Amino acid sequence: MENNEKFEYTYSAVQQEEIENIRKKYLPQEETKIEKLRRLDKSAAKPGTIISIIVGITGTLTMGLGMSMSLEWGQFVWGIILGISGIAILASAYPVFNKITQKRREKIAPEILRLSEEISKDNFSEK
Repeated sequence: MENNEKFEYTYSAVQQEEIENIRKKYLPQEETKIEKLRRLDKSAAKPGTIISIIVGITGTLTMGLGMSMSLEWGQFVWGIILGISGIAILASAYPVFNKITQKRREKIAPEILRLSEEISKDNFSEK
């Protein structure tokens, strides 16, 4: 009697990594302190960005309407007035962003500072 039983095993690091990445998507996610700190930092600028984009688009459209009034419709005085006001609105987009972001940062500063101190203490105690 001849025994021809074989055991074959193949290992693919790429396949194993892909399996692990897919598996991570379905595990419950816990937010670490550093991830929460990053999320809070990003959230400080988001409202200011949205509002400044809206202000910038409004200013651009107003300026464009003023140009159209001046060049196409022959309404020079009103077109220039509208164009200049559009430029003023457009120029205010960046200061609006800065003001809103500054207020938002002041609002979340205590939480950011608390988390950053916790992370610093955790990193210091691990060493």
